[in-house]
Amino acid sequence: MKNTLLLCCICFFLVSCTAYKNKIETPSNTALKYANTITLEELKENLYILASDAYEGRDTGEPGQKKAAQFLKTAYIESGLASPIAPTDYFQTIPKSFLPAGIKASENVLAFVQGSEFPDEIIVLSAHYDHIGTKGDRIFNGADDDASGTVAILEIAEAFQLAANAGQGPKRSLLFLNLTAEEKGLYGSKWYVKNPIFPLKNHVANLNIDMIGRVDDAHKQNPNYIYLIGSDKLSTELHQVSEMVNKEFLNLNLDYTFNAKNEPNRFYYRSDHYNFAKNNIPVIFYFNGVHEDYHKASDTADKINYELLTQRTKLVFHTAWEIANRKTRLVVDK
Repeated sequence: MKNTLLLCCICFFLVSCTAYKNKIETPSNTALKYANTITLEELKENLYILASDAYEGRDTGEPGQKKAAQFLKTAYIESGLASPIAPTDYFQTIPKSFLPAGIKASENVLAFVQGSEFPDEIIVLSAHYDHIGTKGDRIFNGADDDASGTVAILEIAEAFQLAANAGQGPKRSLLFLNLTAEEKGLYGSKWYVKNPIFPLKNHVANLNIDMIGRVDDAHKQNPNYIYLIGSDKLSTELHQVSEMVNKEFLNLNLDYTFNAKNEPNRFYYRSDHYNFAKNNIPVIFYFNGVHEDYHKASDTADKINYELLTQRTKLVFHTAWEIANRKTRLVVDK
């Protein structure tokens, strides 16, 4: 009896250790090192620039959007990120003929960190940088929608490039995709999946960030949250990785309210991740929910919760880091 009990205890210990090991496959200290390069100060500085009046609401095809595209290109170059298109060309042009009538040609802005072991396997991190422009003398600066996601992408890209510079870069490649014309009907992402820089079959996952700088009414009393949409729609493993990473590093409240089947707001279909999901690429949509300033001129940089924006950005970074460095590619099983 004693020997049997001892054997059971040993087996339980081994199983527990194995289970813990399988939670996070990549070294936590390395991930934390680069996650900590994502700072509130840099997020805030970049957001105040992108959501300033000088960018005229970043309307697709208009001067403010073109100025924002140049800002993103310059930021990537200064951080040392390469373009996946050509050495000095960070723009994927979307012709006027593809866009709704009356909208001028526009461009997605792309940057790239090549993987060290599986360079052909691509993880896409996306956010749209366009907004709805001006109406009369009002400028719709779109601080939350979606300057918040845009600056998060810049910080995550810089963190991965710093890791690569130190010889600790990802095993899989990272494509940083700043999308235009989302507000016109997801046209930037539609164009990308019809004209991918890399074969769609090589795309492992899409982590899409659209509005992560504010708190909605449902969470005023407990703002330590983020809505996740789509994580379990195509890959059980992606959902599990997302949960494990959050538990290990951030401990945010992951709210799946808008992930429910037949959810009336249909947010799953309303941002750029959906064009990846339609092509059987697993997605997570990170979202803080709508608020009183949604699509109003009052969506300004001074109303962003920068501490929350920083934590949510780090959650996306850690999730991308884990997917990029796992031993095997995420499995699509749904």
